[in-house]
This record gives sequence, C-alpha cells and structure tokens, in this order.
Amino acid sequence: MTSGIRFDAVSVAYGGTTVLDRLDLTVEPGEVMALLGPSGSGKTTALRAVAGFVRPASGRVLIGDRDVTGLPPYKRGIGMVVQQYALFPHLRVEANVAFGLKAQKVPKGEIPGRVAEALGMTGMAAYAHRYPRELSGGQQQRVAIARALAIRPKVLLLDEPLSALDAQLRSGMLAELARLHRELPDVSILYVTHDQVEALTLADRIAVMDKARLQDCGTPQDLYRRPRTEFTASFVGNANLLPVTVGTEGVVFDGTELKVGVSGAAPGSAATLCFRPHLVGLGEGPNPLRGQIVEVQWRGSTHRLYVDVGGHRVKADVRELRETPSPGTEVTLHFAPEDAVLLGAGVNDGR
Repeated sequence: MTSGIRFDAVSVAYGGTTVLDRLDLTVEPGEVMALLGPSGSGKTTALRAVAGFVRPASGRVLIGDRDVTGLPPYKRGIGMVVQQYALFPHLRVEANVAFGLKAQKVPKGEIPGRVAEALGMTGMAAYAHRYPRELSGGQQQRVAIARALAIRPKVLLLDEPLSALDAQLRSGMLAELARLHRELPDVSILYVTHDQVEALTLADRIAVMDKARLQDCGTPQDLYRRPRTEFTASFVGNANLLPVTVGTEGVVFDGTELKVGVSGAAPGSAATLCFRPHLVGLGEGPNPLRGQIVEVQWRGSTHRLYVDVGGHRVKADVRELRETPSPGTEVTLHFAPEDAVLLGAGVNDGR
C-alpha cells in the first residue's frame, strides 16, 4: 500500500453540529503535515477520521490510492500516538511495543527483531525490560512512538504527542521527531497540535484550522511571511494588524502614509496591514509610527514593547534595553516596506 492521505470533501457532525466542514486536503507521500488550530477547530476530528474512530457524514478518506472511509481502524495500516501515551502499565516496554505486531499476527519469529528496531530508532533499546512506571514522561512517549513505528506504517498519526511534557522535554522530543522523519522518508505524518512552534519546527506544510474549516495551507515560511488571512497571521506567530486605507503607492494609517506593496489592491479600499513584532525597530527609520509606551515586558534577551499608535496597540520586540522606558514615554517605531503584508482588499498574496 502506498502512503499519503487525502481528505475528499470530508464532513463530520455530532448531533446536528458540524465539527468538520467539507475538508479538502492532501498529505503527500513522505510529507509531514501539521494540523494547527485552537481547541474546537476540527483538527483532532480530521485525524480521527483518518484513524477510523469517527465516520464522516459525507466525503471520503483515502490512504494512498485506497478508499478507507468504511474500513475499521485495524485494517487501515496506520500508526498512532496520542497525548497520554496509552501504555499498558502491566506490560514491560518490549511487550508494549510488540502489542501491535501481535494484533496484526506478525510471525512470532519476526517480532523480537521488529521490537528491537523500533526501540533503537527511538533511543529506548536500553529500557526494553522496564515497566512504564519506571520511565519518565518523555521516555514513555518514546515507547508510544516505538510501538506505532514497529508495525511499519505508511501513515503515522500524532495527536498532540508532546503537550503533556514540560518545555525542556518537549524541545528534546521535537528534535527526536525531526530525526525520525529523516530516517523514515516514505512515511506520511499527520501531526495535530495547537502549538505553533511544534508546527513551524516539524512540518513540511501547515494546514490552519478554525471553526471546523480549513482556513489556510502552505509551507511554514509562506504562512509566517505571507499569510492570506488575519486569523493565519495572528495564529501562526505574533502579528501587528492595523486597519489601513489603500493608496496608489502605499497605505494610510491614522493619517500617516506608509510605503508598502499594494499590488492588486484597489485605491481607496480598506485593508489590514500585517507586520511581525521582531521586524519592528525602535527609533527613526522607514515607515515611522509615533506613539506612547503602554507596557514593557522583559524577556531575557529582548524587551517586548507595547506602544499605543493612533488608538491601536503595536508590539515591538527589540534587543534588551539598558534603560527600560516607562509607560507614557513617547517613542518612534519603524519597519521596512518589504517586511509588511497587506491583507484583504483583493490583494495578490504572491504565493
């Protein structure tokens, strides 16, 4: 069976409430696709439709070239890892990893080698004889991943697999998952998360979900640098979003002309200007914005400034300041024309 996943106009409803609305999305063979969105956006429902835990009200789910919409989970050839590990507490690590192989009736003589292979890939070979209670949270999650990989799936489903780990363990597991992907180039991975850092770090492409619908899809770089919608701009990284009026060579905000690209936008139309806080400079420069500091947050190597500009709060992440400005201080911010994106007003997104 080939890898890859395709959602063909998939809708899911519970009790008359649509929780996934006509999803059309393709995960290419060997690709990592992150489903990113807030709680209730439909991302976990989409993953469960692939796993076979929910039946679509309409549409089809395909794995490779096979329609699996009506197949039970155990006939889909998938591996799955969930947030809470779901390890059997009474079984040793090696028995947990072997469970799926036995369920698939893999020949008994092959099982030890497959278990050793999966534990080796996840760095858990030395823990084969331990019980789950003798492992840390990060080690338990590695065992859960090894169990999913042992059956050699063409599709791997990861449902918020790192959300139960602390920040340091999460960072280490992100690196491990990236390494595993390099070692398993033919496996398609569908990764559900609400954490933008995980999505930006791991995914080849990100599908942004909200209110049961797909809002945007693209590479992490495209979504971050050239978002199509205000929701994508604010959810994939922090963003400043200012209401502007389109001019002939730029836009007007609060009576100030700003030089930005306006290709495809109709002069006089309303739009939203998007630019990232880390691309905002303090002091005079191109596209100056003058205002008063409302709040200052120290973040170690940087200060986050919140500045009231024309009644709108503009965020700026600047290198750590030797002297922290007080609220009410008059300051000037600036940003380069090429660092801003115009949203709405029929703008060409350039993708």
